Amino acid sequence: MTIHQISVFLENRAGQLAEITQILAEEGIDMRAISIAEAADYGVVRLIVDKPQKASACLEERGMVLKKTPVTVVAVSDQPGGLAPVLGLIAQAGMDIAYMYSLFTHTGGKAYMVFRVSDNEKFAALLAQAGIQPVTSQELEIAD
Repeated sequence: MTIHQISVFLENRAGQLAEITQILAEEGIDMRAISIAEAADYGVVRLIVDKPQKASACLEERGMVLKKTPVTVVAVSDQPGGLAPVLGLIAQAGMDIAYMYSLFTHTGGKAYMVFRVSDNEKFAALLAQAGIQPVTSQELEIAD
């Protein structure tokens, strides 16, 4: 199961991130995760929010350039080495990880990792073979 991440493309200038978080706050949208990547002239803010459709619409209304991307969220054991089995599956399959980051939430001894991989279907099959269920949008209280 994939969840939709919102990637917002921004100029590298002061106040951009504050503007995004203020817009989301005003609209009552709760962030589940945020990741920031930068290049010399621009940055990419990756967000997972509880209301992705509403967030996309309100950010676009304010002139933000964005893209929605399917990502996979996996719960891993919240202890040393908890992430290693999932990364081992990906390595054994020869898949590339474009990027990964964590969600703010952790419950019941589990931490949540967001994966953007080269082949989502293959990743889902690998997880299923290993008996690992991707986290659903319902579990994260994300509206579809």
